Amino acid sequence: MSENKPTILPRDQHCISRNQIDPDTLKVLYRLQRHGYKAYLVGGSVRDLLLGRQPKDFDIGTDATPNQVRKLFRNSFLVGRRFRLAHIRFAGNKIIEVATFRRQPEMGELPDDVDEHFHFVQNVFGTPGEDAARRDFTINALFYNIADFSVLDYLGGIQDLKDKRLNVIGDPLIRFVEDPVRMLRAVEFAARLDFTIEENIYTAIAEHKELLTTAAPARVREEIMELFRHKISGPVLKHCRELGMLPHLLAGYPGTEESIALMQKIDHRTAAGIPIEESFAIAALYLRLFMDSCPPSAKTNISQALLQANEIIIPHCRYFSIASGIRHQARELLIGCFRLARGRGLRAEKRFLQHPLTPKALELFALWSQVRPDLTPLAENWSKAIQGSTAKNKPAQPPRKRRRKNHPRKKSV
Repeated sequence: MSENKPTILPRDQHCISRNQIDPDTLKVLYRLQRHGYKAYLVGGSVRDLLLGRQPKDFDIGTDATPNQVRKLFRNSFLVGRRFRLAHIRFAGNKIIEVATFRRQPEMGELPDDVDEHFHFVQNVFGTPGEDAARRDFTINALFYNIADFSVLDYLGGIQDLKDKRLNVIGDPLIRFVEDPVRMLRAVEFAARLDFTIEENIYTAIAEHKELLTTAAPARVREEIMELFRHKISGPVLKHCRELGMLPHLLAGYPGTEESIALMQKIDHRTAAGIPIEESFAIAALYLRLFMDSCPPSAKTNISQALLQANEIIIPHCRYFSIASGIRHQARELLIGCFRLARGRGLRAEKRFLQHPLTPKALELFALWSQVRPDLTPLAENWSKAIQGSTAKNKPAQPPRKRRRKNHPRKKSV
């Protein structure tokens, strides 16, 4: 198979410095290189460094096989069957991921039953250029070579970075069938990086958006949480709604203007330094639907609200295999918002004020009140009540023990 020669940017033509790269990652790169293997920084970390961003993770590509990597690093172990990887563990449970360059298999290399033996197809090793061609977007197919500190570009990713343009590698109509999650990632990257999306990507999404229902739920779940972690859940879900992707992505999610506005408020909360929890994200996604089904003015009782919360939360959690503890917390946050919306003066108010999840429910309700200003007085009133209850129930400081004075012992006569 012929391979395009890469465009090579020497050190003086790009902005990447080794000072920006994680020290443990550098150790892995240098050891691979010293033992005669190619050692490249790959994927999103190269993209982010070229954009002047600090990467969250650093991944490594090499021509060393997984077993060769394991022999080279005593602190490594292999994971995966479909896609064999070496994980190298460092202090603090840090993991550096090392992947061997892959390529698309030839027809003669495909097994008779591709579905049953697909993991063998994924482990066909190749060259850096062949590996780049298997990736999703051109901006994610850039390599940083530790041997000479150059950047390798096989598919025009550098120009797309300059043009702030998102391009699929190959035909989007084919690549989205191979992996439907790429449709969501296209919208995600456009929002994260403020890039434009090529028209052929929109055409492919319009034709294949229904395939999102066939994607692995675990991958979709992780991508959705990435939207919250990157503070882009609002704009991405809004764009997905405009493209008709939402019904195939999050069954039951209303995607209304108010619901999208709440996602944007949560993005601001995360940007302020408050970590996002999955239970909080789930409760926020379905809060509008829940409040519509349990309007406080209808005098719905708690038992009915619990039943409604379960009917809304359980299908989502079952589909995405979400742990019961996360599901329980998401439901309690919805019930907490229901109690807050009913106002004060209930018999169980004291117990509700002391519930460990009430402050977090108030956080969600306060964000919701920013979308629905008519609820602002309620949120402020409850905030004062919860603060007062916290201060009232704060455990008193234990009395300080008086130090016993040491009197000199009387001498015996």
